[in-house]
Amino acid sequence: MHELTDQPAPSSSFRLDGKVAIVTGAASGIGFAIAQRFAAAGAVVRILDIDRDAAENATRRIPGGRATAHACDVTRQQDVLSLFKELTRAGRIQILVNNAGISHIGNLESTAEDDFDRVLRVNVKGFYNVLLACVPHMKANGGGVILNLASIAASSGLADRFAYSTSKGAVVSMTYSVARDYLAHNIRCNCISPARVHTPFVDGYLARHYPGREKEMFDKLSRAQPIGRMALPEEIASLALFLCSDEAGFITGVDYLIDGGFTHLHG
Repeated sequence: MHELTDQPAPSSSFRLDGKVAIVTGAASGIGFAIAQRFAAAGAVVRILDIDRDAAENATRRIPGGRATAHACDVTRQQDVLSLFKELTRAGRIQILVNNAGISHIGNLESTAEDDFDRVLRVNVKGFYNVLLACVPHMKANGGGVILNLASIAASSGLADRFAYSTSKGAVVSMTYSVARDYLAHNIRCNCISPARVHTPFVDGYLARHYPGREKEMFDKLSRAQPIGRMALPEEIASLALFLCSDEAGFITGVDYLIDGGFTHLHG
């Protein structure tokens, strides 16, 4: 039985000094906010994105040479494995954030087979490919921390999100499975489930579907969260930093809601 001690809390809370973090889909939105926050906390960040130019631009926006850009299509397993082989040659990877994903709007009947396959290929197989490339490395090098980006769509009945909800439900299950299977290898695995986050994707969606009514629809979408607004990418990044820091060392196999009260206070 462990005894309680009066040891002071560390003064360098939520620091990632000396750690290397990989963040997929990190050229914009939530992924970029996480990459920024991790670099500010002392990590060296590998920004992976399907768009090389966007990844390089994101890297230039992170000061101090604390980020590098890498083109990566997470749906192509051999490409992912090759890239991770190259990255691990440069040193140990302590943190992986599985963020690259796509959305889709439609119910069961309006979701075409090709769209369903595409969403699962990116959001499920893409996560699997990245985990397959990273977990053996972590296992052989003393452990690490994995954070998967899920969504409240995994556990809430959101209208017209059939394929997307299916994919994010798989991400939550995948998180539990990896957390359980690699406990003995000092690998922690959690996921974050945000409600609606104000990213460029939201702005693009409104411009395409509601031209001239963007502000009206933005306000409506914001009010869907009981807290009265969308989350900021930086708020998701704050939770990500905590879960990937040593202060969260007792946390694994958890799906963290960050939803402005949507799940339990809605309606």
